[in-house]
Amino acid sequence: MLAQALASAASFELSTVVEKQFPERKRTSREFTALSFVWRFIGALLLVLVTYNPTEYSYYHWVRVAVAEGTLGPEHFFVGALVVIGWTILVVATKSSLGSVGIILGAALIGTAVWFMVDLGILRADSFVSITWIALVCLAALLSIGLSWSHIWRRMTGQVDVTDEHE
Repeated sequence: MLAQALASAASFELSTVVEKQFPERKRTSREFTALSFVWRFIGALLLVLVTYNPTEYSYYHWVRVAVAEGTLGPEHFFVGALVVIGWTILVVATKSSLGSVGIILGAALIGTAVWFMVDLGILRADSFVSITWIALVCLAALLSIGLSWSHIWRRMTGQVDVTDEHE
């Protein structure tokens, strides 16, 4: 136990020294940072908001108007295929990394955090539109946690997911 702690401290010291001596050292694609999570959140939020949002500038509204006007064409199906591919990637990755229980726990955590912020007056949930925005951001947060969980788990525990064994 002590040997592991000393080895861990030594590797931390060595990595700190290397970073100071070689500041131009680039991060590898396997390293996970807070910025990595932010990019995942932005990507998930973009997909969620492109699919639907209350401003009526979304894929859902675009197709709805096209159907009503009788102008539904191949461009709608092409963009729809891209949206479905994006959702498939995010949902499969989230389900794979969090599992059903993890998704429920994540949703419960995010939901109670929103409830707490509404209770403190930080968020306003006084209209359908504001509740919709809150729900969309929460969905993007849950998806980005799912996309990031394997990296977070590896960093917290040192354990590699079974799906990562080919790396």
